[in-house]
Amino acid sequence: MPPDQVGDPVTLHHARAALAADAGYAPWSVRAMLLKPSLVMIGHIRFHSRPDARYLHPFARDAVEFGYAVLEPHRRQGYATEAARGVMAWAKGREGVKRFLTTVAPGNVPSIAMMKRLGFHKVGEHIDPEDGVEHVFVREA
Repeated sequence: MPPDQVGDPVTLHHARAALAADAGYAPWSVRAMLLKPSLVMIGHIRFHSRPDARYLHPFARDAVEFGYAVLEPHRRQGYATEAARGVMAWAKGREGVKRFLTTVAPGNVPSIAMMKRLGFHKVGEHIDPEDGVEHVFVREA
């Protein structure tokens, strides 16, 4: 893991807590984004819960939320798009997930553009305790 992620491994803390509460969350947990053939970690992607979590119901049923982060030197090269397509295909194939949900900060123009390219549409907003206001996007599988 890159040194700049070791200092604030929020994603790893979430994964540890989620796994402690529900061992069945393991296949939905954090995944490293690795460059081939070097296997250098350039970011991560994860599902926030298992499918159809109650907290998603105000926005979508039969959905699963995912989030991602790409390290600065590797942004805007299509890696997040590739990873998002990969995890959505995996979730649809594994569990028959019908909808995908993600949240994006209003000022994150590249991620909003990516969501639109992937066929997501904005269905609302919410306030994240750590990140503030976020747009909620949903797409059919």
